[in-house]
Amino acid sequence: MNPHEKAASLIIPQIIDCIKTKKERYIITLAGESGCGKSETAKALATEFNNRDVSSMILGQDNYFFLTPLANDAKRKKHPEWLGPHKEVNIKLLNDTLIEAINGSDTINVPCIDYESNVTRNEKISIQGIKVIIVEGTYTSLLKHIDTRIFIDADYNDTLKFRRLRSRGNEVNDPFVENILETEHKIIAGHKFLADFVITKDYDVISIN
Repeated sequence: MNPHEKAASLIIPQIIDCIKTKKERYIITLAGESGCGKSETAKALATEFNNRDVSSMILGQDNYFFLTPLANDAKRKKHPEWLGPHKEVNIKLLNDTLIEAINGSDTINVPCIDYESNVTRNEKISIQGIKVIIVEGTYTSLLKHIDTRIFIDADYNDTLKFRRLRSRGNEVNDPFVENILETEHKIIAGHKFLADFVITKDYDVISIN
């Protein structure tokens, strides 16, 4: 069992009864800094739900940026204030998408960014039969109508080795990127206090309830 699976196995037993008794869809957010393991933990949660015969899906905040990756990076460099949840991320659209899901819609419209072509397209996705939606992304703690908030408490220094492994361009050696990560850290450092569960950098789980 890897650390992400361990965290999922510790969290889900504490919320599974609430999920099964709730009539509407159950929404979970998974937040934290770049490289902390949000995507891997989201997949581990989905697998654990599947093992318990609970249908789930993952929504990524990265698809809800106003601009495509190249355009967003260019704007960050030209305008340093272009950073954060209410500047570069369409939090309202993501909230609206979740409201549709909670209200029982069988489909949702989801923006999808193709990182190779740097193009965003909209896709209609069926969520018929989906009971749990896991929303992962840096600022997802700020979303409304959330049943359970999870925060991975590892900062950009803790995640250095993971960022090296994923090799997104030259991000580890780029002073501009490191400055962005430091700013993001300052923005979301307090978000762990919004969480119901905090996953430590060693992947222990702390329940806040």
